[in-house]
Amino acid sequence: MRGEVLIVEDEADLAELVAFNLRQDGYETRTASSGREALAKVQQQRPDIVVLDVMLPDISGLEVCRQLRQQRETEMLPVIMLTARTEEVDRVMGFEVGADDYMGKPFSPRELVLRVGAILRRANPPATTESEEAIHVGEMIIDTPRHEVRVRGQRAGLTALEFRLLLDLAVRKGRVQSRDALLERVWGYAPGIETRTVDTHVKRLRVKLGAAADHVETVRGVGYRLRDELP
Repeated sequence: MRGEVLIVEDEADLAELVAFNLRQDGYETRTASSGREALAKVQQQRPDIVVLDVMLPDISGLEVCRQLRQQRETEMLPVIMLTARTEEVDRVMGFEVGADDYMGKPFSPRELVLRVGAILRRANPPATTESEEAIHVGEMIIDTPRHEVRVRGQRAGLTALEFRLLLDLAVRKGRVQSRDALLERVWGYAPGIETRTVDTHVKRLRVKLGAAADHVETVRGVGYRLRDELP
């Protein structure tokens, strides 16, 4: 078994389609048709990843994700959000409450399976990809052992994914990193997957870095880099 996936979707046909494709790829699946049922099933038996619809009949998927992130036992549980609403503001809201990825409906079941696999591979990154010491960038300190970032002495409340993204840029400080390279290393995706995940996460990361936001530089047409000096 490659892992257990909890599918939270109130459309029974879609839930079964997703479950069928995941089972074909070797995953074990469970389903929930409401937010409260999903939270109860996570408490009963924690899955390896949650595929979570935003629009549910009781509480929204955003609220489900928020509650998962507020509990120590599930704060690192990977979540992929599904929704028919694909405006940027909706994606940002999903990432803000801690979603790892976001797919708009209609979507390719095969691509969803690939993204599930990529996120699960990323959940246990090789230790060699991280520095064992704190990295200083201007007034920002990236404390790798504690998985914590401080700007001017104040803790920046980064999600685990935002921390990995910042750390990936930090260990390659000064060098431009393409979106495809970041997707492959941080998200575990194969190059060429069409997604604005990187851009959306960088936008949220800058907001949380506050005074240190400008250290994350956009290199137009290429990607991003972390630089020591501000302009």
